[in-house]
Amino acid sequence: MSIWEAVAVLVAGIGAGAINTIVGSGTLITFPVLLATGLPPITANVSNALGLVPGSISGAIGYRAELRGQDRRALVLGLTALTGGLGGAILLLALPSEAFGTIVPVLIGLALVLVLLQPRLARAVRRRRENNGTTGRPHGGPVLLVGLLLASGYGGYFGAAQGVLYLSLMGLFLDEDLQRVNAVKNILRAVVNGIAACFFVFVAEFDWTAVLLIAVGSALGGQIGAKVGRRLPPTALRAVIVAVGVIAIAQLLLR
Repeated sequence: MSIWEAVAVLVAGIGAGAINTIVGSGTLITFPVLLATGLPPITANVSNALGLVPGSISGAIGYRAELRGQDRRALVLGLTALTGGLGGAILLLALPSEAFGTIVPVLIGLALVLVLLQPRLARAVRRRRENNGTTGRPHGGPVLLVGLLLASGYGGYFGAAQGVLYLSLMGLFLDEDLQRVNAVKNILRAVVNGIAACFFVFVAEFDWTAVLLIAVGSALGGQIGAKVGRRLPPTALRAVIVAVGVIAIAQLLLR
């Protein structure tokens, strides 16, 4: 990896850590940058998953004030996320690399659709609660747990827009302020990235240089994201995610 490639990976890590803390989809930044350095798709994905662990932890720490009073909820949802994340990590290595190269562009495309539809989904959730006069269960109920299990399986497999999935699901089933939901989302991301990383360390190939650069960058980005989360214009953030995602799809299809 050249010095300029290393700088690009570090900067991508900072951006991914910040975006993951605020919304999610940071993988749409780091993954294509790692591919551009010449890493194979699965090696890039594993290195990315390992490197983003410090960023997830950093973001969760940055949102610690919003986590107060949610210890039991974070524990219940975190155990669900852990199970799904491990399943997704196993699936990544069980499927042939050709299958990964075929599936990932589709996953990124779906992730971008979710990013674009997020405001409409949020409004629909609010209207539904207002019309029904209901409030969410403390832990969201079995439907939320199943949804989080599947979303975490996807997160352990690839993870782009994983945070958007979490926010959509918890926003639908939890009667909480968005910032408090976002705080729990950061915990779930940390759990999924952490369990996937523990699994990958022993069974998968990864690039230590890429891992360390993303780890340093995402840890810094997590703190930045926690501080500026509410100030960043949502429209601008979605535009960046969509632009990077389109580049990622193009890179994968042209390889």
